[in-house]
Amino acid sequence: MAEPGERAFATEVVARLAKAGHEALFAGGCVRDEILGLEPDDYDVASSATPDQVRGLFRRSVAVGASFGVIEVLGPPGRKGPLKVQVATFRTDGNYADGRRPSSVTFGTAREDALRRDFTINGMFMAPATGEVLDYVGGRADIQAGLLRAIGDPEKRFEEDRLRLVRAVRMTARFSMVLEKATAAAISRHASALTVVSAERIADELRKMLRHPKRARAMALLAEHGLLRVVLPELAEQAQEDPECLPRVFRGLEALPSWAGFEISLATTLMGADPSLTHNISRRLKISNEERDQLHWLLAHATALDTGCAPPRHILFPLFAHPWVDGLIHCARARLIASGQTPDGPDQARHMLESGDADFFNPRPLLDGADLQQIGLVPGPQLGQLLRRVRDEQLDGLLLDKGAALDRARELAGK
Repeated sequence: MAEPGERAFATEVVARLAKAGHEALFAGGCVRDEILGLEPDDYDVASSATPDQVRGLFRRSVAVGASFGVIEVLGPPGRKGPLKVQVATFRTDGNYADGRRPSSVTFGTAREDALRRDFTINGMFMAPATGEVLDYVGGRADIQAGLLRAIGDPEKRFEEDRLRLVRAVRMTARFSMVLEKATAAAISRHASALTVVSAERIADELRKMLRHPKRARAMALLAEHGLLRVVLPELAEQAQEDPECLPRVFRGLEALPSWAGFEISLATTLMGADPSLTHNISRRLKISNEERDQLHWLLAHATALDTGCAPPRHILFPLFAHPWVDGLIHCARARLIASGQTPDGPDQARHMLESGDADFFNPRPLLDGADLQQIGLVPGPQLGQLLRRVRDEQLDGLLLDKGAALDRARELAGK
C-alpha cells in the first residue's frame, strides 16, 4: 500500500508540472485502484514534460529510466525513507526485440501513451485535483463489466512483453475479473513464449499471486492457459499423471488464511510433489535463501503434525520451538482439508502450542559436551549422538535434572 502522504505528494508533483505549463496526470494502476475503491500500492504520474524538464523542476530527483522518459522525484520523509513518485513522459514505444522492453521510445501525447500500455484497466489517467478520468481505451467500461482486456491487438501486446501473459492472469484473479475472449485466446497461444522471460521476473509475479487471497484462482488460470508448464513445470507434470493433483492444490490454497505469505502458499502448492524437486524449483526461480530455506523446512516436515500431539515430545517440541511452526500448522491444515480430511491433528498441535511457551518447548539442555568429557568421553561422533539421545529423553520428560542426565549418559556409554 502507498505510504501516508504519498497521494498528497504526488498531487503536489502534478500541480508543479501544471504550473510550469506541462500536462500532468495520475497514470496506470493508481487510477485503476481509485476507481475500484482500493488503496493504491503507489502513485505514478505521466506528463508532457521531458525528463530534462522534470529534473529542472525538481531538485531532488533521480533518473531511474531517463531513456524511457522516467524520472523519480523524491519528497518528504516516509516510513521507509523519502516519499517517491515516478514521473514518466508521455510516449510511444518502438519495436520490442527481446520480448521484454522497447528498443526505442518517442515522446508523444497522453492518448498515444495510453494506447501503448498493456490492459485497458491500466490505461487510464486522472486529474487528482478534480478526479476527472481521461479514458482513451475503455478502461472504465471494462472495470464495470469485470473484464480484463488487452489494449488494441492482444497478439501484439503479448509479443511486445511476454511477462504480460502472467500479469494478465494475476490481475484477472486479483480483481475478480474475467479474461476477455480474444485476450484469453492470445494468452493460450503465446504461453510457451514465456520462456524468454527471466526467472527473477517470473518469480516476482508468482510471489504476488501467492501472497494474494485470490491465489487459488490465479493458479487455476495459469493452468487453464498453459502457463503453468513454464512457471512450475514440475507441478504441471505431476498433474498429467494425477488428474486430482490440481483440484487438490486449488482446494489447499483456498483453505489458507488470506494473509498467508509466499513460502506457505508455495509449500501448499507443492504439497504432493517429490521433496527433491523443491531444490530444482528454488534454483530455477532464483528465490532468496530465506524463502528457499523456509520452503524446504515446511515441505520436509509436511506430515509431522497430521496426528496432532501423538508423536513423542522430542519430535514435536523442536517443531513447536521453531520460528516457522505457525506456517507449518497452516500448511498441514490446508493439505488435510484439500484431501477431504478433518484437520484435527494440526488443530490439536495449535492448541498445545498456545498452551505453552518458548522455555517449555525449548528448555535449557541438561548436558553439554564439556559435561560428557568430564566423565571420560572423548570428543567425536559418539559424543554428539549421546547428547542428542539425552536431549530427546529430556524433552520426553524422562530426565528431570543434571544428575539423572549424567547417569543416563554413563549408562548409554557403557561406563
